[in-house]
Amino acid sequence: MPHLSGYRFMWIVAMFDLPVDDKEARKRYARFRKALLKDGFRRMQFSVYIRHCASRENAAVHIQRVEDAVPSDGEVRLILVTDKQFERMRIFWGKRRRPPEPPPAQLALF
Repeated sequence: MPHLSGYRFMWIVAMFDLPVDDKEARKRYARFRKALLKDGFRRMQFSVYIRHCASRENAAVHIQRVEDAVPSDGEVRLILVTDKQFERMRIFWGKRRRPPEPPPAQLALF
């Protein structure tokens, strides 16, 4: 488990390469992708999914869920970035610049 102390809000970026060369491999790919979506990840690009986490403890839970879902013949890389780092991302759509996705609204319980 990566050292996460000192960060409150962060993003998990999941990047993966999974084989899709036969029917069973495509099924494993689909199961993995559905597991990410079920766990609150959303597609950022092909084979790159992101999820916002409210705390390091929350990030650790989702990292473990991704690890548990990885197919035996796949490669998945996770990177954690803070909100500040995420905000500095530069996105190019053709020649136009686009701002990064805003963080989700925080849930307040009273």
